Amino acid sequence: MKTPFLFKNVNAFFRVFILGVFVINLVGCTPPPETPVDDSYKKKLITHEDAQVLFDEYTNTNNRILTESRNGQPDSRWYSFTIEEMEGYIKYVKENAEKQNLKNVGIKIYMGKYPANHPVNKMAKPEYAGYQTIFLMPTTIKESSDVNMKSRSRGETDESVKIESIQPMNMTNLSPPPNHLSANTLN
Repeated sequence: MKTPFLFKNVNAFFRVFILGVFVINLVGCTPPPETPVDDSYKKKLITHEDAQVLFDEYTNTNNRILTESRNGQPDSRWYSFTIEEMEGYIKYVKENAEKQNLKNVGIKIYMGKYPANHPVNKMAKPEYAGYQTIFLMPTTIKESSDVNMKSRSRGETDESVKIESIQPMNMTNLSPPPNHLSANTLN
């Protein structure tokens, strides 16, 4: 009786079979490549020296007025989120915008101020009451000329509008007030 071709070399068959299973699993388990990150931010990078110029100008103008209006008590000067918080928020905005089929999504950074009696659970720390803060607002560019006309009539210079269905983000850490040693330098 003749042995079928496949069984003549059982050892070779199993090697090919195991290699095939390995390759299929490797290809099937490899995550898809990540979407490339837009590198347009590179055109907006500034030097540390340029940042110091901006900080100094704010110190000598706006912050001076704020300090005078607060009877000599300086206001907060810097705000921070962790990278993970920022990445999480950006992911949250992108996912919700995609569900709503929104295009041209962005994030505006707004200045704000906690009222003196602001609820403690709505600030990163209770001692932030009375200090300025920032908050992030998801935006999109509406295609309707009616919305663009409304934006322009309110004095807005760009055509982005807030996305009411996606929550803004605050609860930032801030530095109220900077001590005299660090008030003139970026930290």
